[in-house]
Amino acid sequence: MLDPAQRVSTLRRSWRALRAVVHLLRGLAITTFVFPRAARERRRAHIRTWSAELLALLAVEARIGGELCVDGNVVYVANHISWLDIFVLNACSPARFVAKSELASWPLAGRLIRDTGTIFIERARKADTRRVNAMAREALSSGDILAVFPEGTTTDGTTLGRFHGSLLQPVIDSAGRVQPLALRYTYSDGAPSLAPEYVGDTSFARSFWRICGARGHIVEVTAHAPMAASPHTRRALAAQAEAVIRRSLALSE
Repeated sequence: MLDPAQRVSTLRRSWRALRAVVHLLRGLAITTFVFPRAARERRRAHIRTWSAELLALLAVEARIGGELCVDGNVVYVANHISWLDIFVLNACSPARFVAKSELASWPLAGRLIRDTGTIFIERARKADTRRVNAMAREALSSGDILAVFPEGTTTDGTTLGRFHGSLLQPVIDSAGRVQPLALRYTYSDGAPSLAPEYVGDTSFARSFWRICGARGHIVEVTAHAPMAASPHTRRALAAQAEAVIRRSLALSE
């Protein structure tokens, strides 16, 4: 699903992919040898810089509209289109993600995501939510920022799935805030792009190769006003965040 008019040469695509792989290896070296001795703010700085450099290598430009909360005890709630979403948000404001356990098995990227503090959840096991929520509460109480994708899956960006509130209980318990973030991918000329999508049977390798083959992308990150989590129920909180993002992306029910 890559517009022929937006493709680069095979040579350029291959060179871009090679540089990105080398950058992934550099990231693993940082998380292995630097992170164990680094304070939280230094780790956050490394994550932000490394993620921004990855986007540059892939010819992806992140544009932020609005102001991101960066002072902790907040959960970013975003629509989910691509594996690239994680690095886009980390380039804007590093956060600890709650992501499906399958991501941990990805070559190179899976380990990198794990080493940067991602909390993995086995969505097929409902009981696993209790363990993940306990870890999320601990992270919020220590001053971390969390990021979740309440749809529980990815879309191609032209639709929005129903938001589930199971992962929002920790921010309610900690009397924190939820900030809705709307993500939209376009080509560099502003035309909508489906190339970054990571849905269905699409493999990580195929998605990665497709992104490497595009002339360039812009991802718009629209940060909406944060909402106090308490005294809402997690279902009501999820519904409010979904409504905000749906309006932002001009998507119908």
